[in-house]
Amino acid sequence: MKSLLSILALLFFGATWAADTAAALDMSLLRGEVLEFKNVGNYTYLRLKTSDGETWAAVAKAAVTAGEQVTIEDISVMEDFESKALGRTFDRIVFGVLGGASSGGSMAGSAGGAETTPADAKVAKASGPAARTVEEIVRQSADLKDQTVVVRGRVVKYNAAVMGKNWIHLRDGSGSASDNSNDVLVTTQGQAGLGDVVTAKGLVRTDKDFGAGYSYKVLVEDAILQK
Repeated sequence: MKSLLSILALLFFGATWAADTAAALDMSLLRGEVLEFKNVGNYTYLRLKTSDGETWAAVAKAAVTAGEQVTIEDISVMEDFESKALGRTFDRIVFGVLGGASSGGSMAGSAGGAETTPADAKVAKASGPAARTVEEIVRQSADLKDQTVVVRGRVVKYNAAVMGKNWIHLRDGSGSASDNSNDVLVTTQGQAGLGDVVTAKGLVRTDKDFGAGYSYKVLVEDAILQK
């Protein structure tokens, strides 16, 4: 499982590596102070000061500042990782998702202290006969299977270039966290940022198993995104 997450993390950042030099060393949390950051394309590389010393990390593009305390979740650690975008090889680097209020897009607010947008804030439903809320897609998945739906929601998680697709979790304020009816996974070739409100048009799939424990009761596949 750790090796799979390591591979997915590398695919997420669009890089190549020698399989015999990659090692997943930890999969919990990383906390530290931002000493330096570099924005490259859709990603942010962070040099962090942690309780165990300095380390580099990479996340989806985020609004951060030097001196800020950050937490990185869902982590995988790579050794001898080559970043072609930066033109350097890291002896050790952490891949993951920036947690809390530090994640990018409108969910993070701004350096000027603007209010953040809650992940479950209400988003207006899309229009048209195929329009569905997140909750409707999840709860009515059996009836909607293999049908085209249009859903409008806020991007609360974004993983790029995994298995040839971008993976987006959308919420629109409908549903409940208690039964996971407030969140739907969308796969797409389109791009989005954390906090973006997008409209996705794709096919409802059910009981999708990608192997290695990655299975989904419902998702929207091959969606076309509109902002």
